[in-house]
Amino acid sequence: MNSPSSLNASSKSTPPSPEAKTTSFFEFWPTWVMYLPVLVQWLGLAVRYRSLTLPLIANPIIPLSGMVGGSKDELMSYAFGHCKAAILPWLYWEVRDEPAAQQAKACILRSAQKGIHLPFVCKPDIGCRGSGVKLIRTLAQLEAVIAVYPKGAGLLCQQLASYEPEVGVFYVRHPQAPQGYIASLTLKETPTVVGDGLKTLEQLVRDDPRAVLLLELYRERNEEYWQHVFKAGERHRLLFSASHCRGAVFTDARDHITPALTQALNRIMGDLPDFYYGRLDVKFSTLERLREGLDLEIVEINGASSESIHIWDKSARLRDAIKALLWQYSTLFKLGAYQRTQGVKPPGVLALIRAWRKERALTRNYPVTD
Repeated sequence: MNSPSSLNASSKSTPPSPEAKTTSFFEFWPTWVMYLPVLVQWLGLAVRYRSLTLPLIANPIIPLSGMVGGSKDELMSYAFGHCKAAILPWLYWEVRDEPAAQQAKACILRSAQKGIHLPFVCKPDIGCRGSGVKLIRTLAQLEAVIAVYPKGAGLLCQQLASYEPEVGVFYVRHPQAPQGYIASLTLKETPTVVGDGLKTLEQLVRDDPRAVLLLELYRERNEEYWQHVFKAGERHRLLFSASHCRGAVFTDARDHITPALTQALNRIMGDLPDFYYGRLDVKFSTLERLREGLDLEIVEINGASSESIHIWDKSARLRDAIKALLWQYSTLFKLGAYQRTQGVKPPGVLALIRAWRKERALTRNYPVTD
C-alpha cells in the first residue's frame, strides 16, 4: 500500500485571503452528496475484490472495523503501554433501571475513584460525529443526561484534557509494514465570539460571516445566552465539542506533519494491536510541541468511518476532497483484502444493517451536544 504523500502534496491549493472566503463552497453540502462518488467506487471495488463488506475487516480488533455501531470503551480498552498512557482516563457506565439521581451519584463516586473529577466530559459509548457530547459540571447535569439514555445504553465519563487546542490525526499502517504514516492532520477549533458591551450573542453570531451560516445550530446550543450582552472583550465559546457537523472550524495542518510526530504516533499506535486505519482526536499544548510529538492527549480513537477531515478546510478544493475520500475507501479495501488472506472472514451485509439501526436508535435518545 502506498503512502498518500503525493496526494498530500497535490491536494493543497493556494489559500485565498481570509477576507475573501470563510468556507469552501461545498463545506455544508449534505453528506450523501459528497459520498456519492464513494458509493460508486465501493460498488466497483466490491466487484473487483469479490466482497461488498471487505472494508469491515480492515481493523480486526473491533467489530465491523469501526465503521458503525462500535464501542469506544471496547476499542480503548485494548490499548496498553504508550497508547493507554496517552488516552485520557475514562469510566464506562451502563444505564440501569434505577433512578437517574441515584445512578449519577454512583457514577461520580466511581469516576472519582479513577481520578476523574468534575468537571468532566460525558459522551455516548456508541455514537459518531460528536453526538451527545456534554461538559458535565454538576451532579444535576449528569443526572439529566443519564435520565434520557435508554436502559442498557453505555456512556463514558472522561477526564478533561490539560490543553485546549485539538487536532485530528488520520493514521494508516499496513499490517506488513513496520511503521505507519499520518495521512491527514487537521486543527479543530471551536468557534468563539468576543463581546463589545452592546450587541447580544445573537447579533454577534449574525455579524460573523461564517457563524451566521449555522445560526440555528448555535442558537440551540446557546439558548440561555442568546439575548445576553457580553462585556467588551469578553469571550464566549459557541461550542464545546470540536465536531465539524456541530459547527467547529477545521483547518488543514498537514504542513505540521514531521518525522518526530510520525514517530510518536507509531510508538503510540504500536500499542493498540490489530488497528491499522483510523483517526485520533488529540489535544496538544502548542504547535511546536505537536510537531515534536510531545504533550499528546488522546480524546478518542475512531475506526473505518473516519474522514481525512482536512477536506473541510475553507480553502479545500472539491476535486481534492473527493480524491481524498476515494483514497480512503480504496485503502480500506486493500487492508480488508490482506486480512482476508490471513483467514479473517468479512461479515454479512445484515450485520452492518443491524449495527447501523442500533446506533441510529440510540442516537435519537442522546442529549443535545454542547
